[in-house]
Amino acid sequence: MALTDLQAKKAGPKEKPYRLSDSAGMYLEVHPNGSKYWRLKYRIAGKEKRLALGVYPETSLGEAREARDQARKLITKGVDPSAQRQAAKVVEKAATTNTFEAVARRWFSEHKPTWSPEYAKRILARLEADVFPKIGALDIESVKSTQPHSLRSLDAARQSCAAPVSSTLGFSITALRPR
Repeated sequence: MALTDLQAKKAGPKEKPYRLSDSAGMYLEVHPNGSKYWRLKYRIAGKEKRLALGVYPETSLGEAREARDQARKLITKGVDPSAQRQAAKVVEKAATTNTFEAVARRWFSEHKPTWSPEYAKRILARLEADVFPKIGALDIESVKSTQPHSLRSLDAARQSCAAPVSSTLGFSITALRPR
């Protein structure tokens, strides 16, 4: 018999964790501290696995069932939903660590010890004020001087600065460009 929202709501903590079954491998896991987690139990390649679907009540019964149905579709195609979720996290992390801003901050950290404190402070302030807002979120591979959107962003950053700042920015950004 399928679980109801009222049953999920009334499920209270016990001495040991316990499960309230829903359907198609989904259940609500209730912990001794009172926390409740939606889980999906499934088999892929002969191995039993569990997938977290959300925390109750932030994830409603209906939302958990939708997530279960999506995961089941992947399983029928032979795709492990847990492995797919982990791969998506890796891709997302790589995307955030390979932005112009992330690379520029690493470059700054590497060169900072060789600069005077005033110069280092000035460079970082210029990057944060004039460059990162314009091109900081772009993938470093897309920031090349031959691409129009990069040139427009760089020109806009340079035009918003005074002349000496502009030349320093140009030098700093050129040093960051992938080769």
